[in-house]
Amino acid sequence: MIYLNDHINDFDLEQALASVSPQRREQALRYRQERDRRLSVAAYRLLQHALLQEYGINELPQLVINHNGKPSLAGHKGIHFSLSHCREAVACIVGEHPVGIDVETYSHYSEEVAARVMSDEEISEINASVCPAEAFTRLWTMKESLFKLTGNDNDGDIAHMLDDISAYRFTTIVHGHYLCSTCELALPSQLTHS
Repeated sequence: MIYLNDHINDFDLEQALASVSPQRREQALRYRQERDRRLSVAAYRLLQHALLQEYGINELPQLVINHNGKPSLAGHKGIHFSLSHCREAVACIVGEHPVGIDVETYSHYSEEVAARVMSDEEISEINASVCPAEAFTRLWTMKESLFKLTGNDNDGDIAHMLDDISAYRFTTIVHGHYLCSTCELALPSQLTHS
């Protein structure tokens, strides 16, 4: 299930810091800017909310980071999640299978950046779009969510990460000036065979 929160300034930060795990509090306090602290706390609280809603888990989540940097829940091996944040929102996805999520604000489109991170086909798709900034951000968040799911950046070839995505299922949500994409493994019955 996907959870989004764009009310980043609608809570008392000091009170919220007291309500998260010591691990997350320490991580949030490493940030210099209040906005970054708010995003860190808001993402964790969104995970808390998702775990309560989906699994009835009311305890503070303890996160374990594996060698690829992918977090998991201590004591809950069968529950998978992914977190993301941008200037305007935090996003969370939880499920019983590996998942990835990315949320990004979009405002302008840079052809120079696209040339480094998008394939020729993707650049054509972006340029044909009514809103190139949104099209670019959709493709970028798909790539980031795939990376968060697999931990594999296609051997550093970011431009071609989405060339063969038959094993994955993507969902994209556009809200205001931000966009969120999720990536999950496709079910075997959904895979297409050539």
